[in-house]
Amino acid sequence: MTPRLARPLLVAFALATAVDVLSLAAGYDAGHTVAKPLLMPLLAVYAGARGGPRLLVAALLLGWCGDLALMSDADLAFLVGMASFAAGHVCYLVLFRRTARVRSAWLLGAYATALVALVVLLWPDLPAGLRVPVAGYSLLLTAMAYGATRLGPVAGLGGALFMLSDTLIATGVAGWPQLPNADFWIMFTYATAQFLLVRGVLSPLGARRAPRAAYGEMRSTTP
Repeated sequence: MTPRLARPLLVAFALATAVDVLSLAAGYDAGHTVAKPLLMPLLAVYAGARGGPRLLVAALLLGWCGDLALMSDADLAFLVGMASFAAGHVCYLVLFRRTARVRSAWLLGAYATALVALVVLLWPDLPAGLRVPVAGYSLLLTAMAYGATRLGPVAGLGGALFMLSDTLIATGVAGWPQLPNADFWIMFTYATAQFLLVRGVLSPLGARRAPRAAYGEMRSTTP
């Protein structure tokens, strides 16, 4: 796919995100229904146009499957959506392991503490059939968020926002008091998180390709 398509695709993703979150803020369900399924495919095609790894595209498309599943209120759909996102987190984890070099070991304790606190606090209020799946999913989500810090602050912020978005969903499932217009904040943090993860992955790739491109140009002009 030609890199020339990358910018229009990114603009389309931004517009779809704006339509989605503004529709949620205004209580316009039809806008959300139309815009939400467009977000991850647009971002996935953008990542592909930028030469992103297949694992990155796979993670985004699995997020899209999760988005579609969570548009239903059925318990089975919730489990299917959670499984899709969990598979996407596995893709991210493998990708971070391959591409990241800088470790943020000092954050491990903070993320582990957040994971334990979240599961312990949510456990009594979750439906019995969702307790173990939510705990397992939370482990993968936290590992992904911690792994994202290895790519730098942009991806690290993306991972943290992903945790925040899914925590808002989990507290809703547990019946905890919600923020005003919680769906707006869930989608805003989620779409921002996925975009930042994409940027965090693509930036190191671009930095590595630039010296090779410059070297190739020098070689081509050398007599």
